[in-house]
Amino acid sequence: MEVSDAIQIAAYGMPVGEPDTPIVELGMGTMDTENKATILMIGHNVAPGVELVDYIREKGLDDKLDIGAICCTAHDLTRYYDGAKIIGSFSRQLTVIRSGLADVVMVDEQCVVTQTYDEAKKVGAPYITTNAKVMAGLPDRTGDPVDEIVDDLVSGKLDGVLILNPTKAGAVAAETAVKIKPIRNAKSGVPDEKGSIVMAMRCNGCGNCQRNCPNDLPLVEAVGLAKDGDFTLLSSLFDECLACGRCEADCMKDVSPLTLIMHASREYIKTERYKCRSGRGPILDTEIRNVGAPIVLGEIPGIIALIGCSNYAHSIRELYTMAEEFLIRNYIVCVSGCAAMDIGLITDDEGKTLYERFPGDFDRGGLVNVGSCVANAWITGAAIKVANIFARRPLRGNFEEIADYILNRLGAVGVAWGAYSQKAASIASMANGLGIPAVIGPHGAEYRRMYLSRSDDEETWKVFNARDGSEGHLVGPGPEHLLTPAESIEQAICLVAKLAIRPADNSKGRMIKLSHWVDLERKYKGVKFPNDLEKFIRLEADIPISMKTEIQEFLKEKGWEPKEIVDPTLLKRMCRTA
Repeated sequence: MEVSDAIQIAAYGMPVGEPDTPIVELGMGTMDTENKATILMIGHNVAPGVELVDYIREKGLDDKLDIGAICCTAHDLTRYYDGAKIIGSFSRQLTVIRSGLADVVMVDEQCVVTQTYDEAKKVGAPYITTNAKVMAGLPDRTGDPVDEIVDDLVSGKLDGVLILNPTKAGAVAAETAVKIKPIRNAKSGVPDEKGSIVMAMRCNGCGNCQRNCPNDLPLVEAVGLAKDGDFTLLSSLFDECLACGRCEADCMKDVSPLTLIMHASREYIKTERYKCRSGRGPILDTEIRNVGAPIVLGEIPGIIALIGCSNYAHSIRELYTMAEEFLIRNYIVCVSGCAAMDIGLITDDEGKTLYERFPGDFDRGGLVNVGSCVANAWITGAAIKVANIFARRPLRGNFEEIADYILNRLGAVGVAWGAYSQKAASIASMANGLGIPAVIGPHGAEYRRMYLSRSDDEETWKVFNARDGSEGHLVGPGPEHLLTPAESIEQAICLVAKLAIRPADNSKGRMIKLSHWVDLERKYKGVKFPNDLEKFIRLEADIPISMKTEIQEFLKEKGWEPKEIVDPTLLKRMCRTA
């Protein structure tokens, strides 16, 4: 993935580790549907989008066309073109197309919802696919002249085409959008108030929709209220709805709760406008040199990486809450992909997003948007760089030693709160291999993979002391797990703080980390202390000063005894006297 992003950066002149990349527009309401033709791009390969932008610039069509994108193409397109809009994450696809916001839909590869072609047909939006991985059964028009393809799409002779030449695809998309706009006239697949009530009246309350809903939303009740013209409950479900379409797929009466939710939320959809920082790409060596020691010693409490898709069990606000919580506590928060978009959809009381409140530096309290999913490699790469730059661990052929260093010293934690794809799972697996624990959301349990420990098995938590080669030193369960699900955001926030604790923390760093962990347990779980707190306190110097007396009483009840602080390693060869 790192190579993929490096190639994009080199080929297209994207930002190279710039912390102050531009703040760009985010949301379904950002495209100018009234005055311009609109093109919606979906996927992960930005090449067709770049060619589209180049064509627009060459032909001077900026005042006639607006480009918005979903998924990673959105991040990468804004890194290339300041006029591009980030429409949103994976789960926005059906909503945007069905609402009629796109005059042309152009897809590339990965994370393209299979229903997008059918949805585009229903609203008269020509569908252009540009990759052999997502062909949708469409005719291959790669070898035909641009004008002929455009004429066939605008006339309705064809409702979609496959064009494997990115340059030609960009030209066809631009010319088709300009010509189809007055014909489509913003046709929507969402009925008006009367039509929505008529649809709701067909519901017999069988409950198939709710049984199919991955989030078990109260769809039967909401549709029942809509029969009387009350769309309030449907509107309230918008933020928790994944727009997957499963509710409508099994309806015997041709009722679409998803469409009714869109109708109830139509004003929000049209006006959704927020801010997101454009992806910066690499984390620089100079930044690593500045923060390496504070991270390893624990004085910067940790690096929290919020990655993955939008398959949330509840609302987007949960992810925002997690990001904000760790930012204000001076953790470094790195984001990418859909997660980076979704945390920008919430504002504070002053109307500011997290991107407007926190800097983009890789430093304490920094919110670092590296960009698309392939840019995730820069986050794990930063952990590797700490081992290389700060500890001089060789990079070539040295995975084991680097992983040992990261596991024992670097308080990095990944969070895939809404993971859908196998790619998201592979990113987490790579992090686990490097000694970085990851927390997945409730739906992530579907991966059927967890790396859990038993904190009560003390033999599991014994290491070598690299100072003298002695073995059998008990360092406690840090990190306790490598891959674990959390059932609620409250559990996840507390778990992330706990997993950032490392055996090599100095007493000052451990004190800082314990202070945050205990405070979060009190805030989100209502407990006085975590029930295993004593396992993470080695010496009295580790105890947070503001809680010292009460923690000492807690430790006395637990029969706690002090332990020496060692230079931990799992590799005998890393010991200096081995």
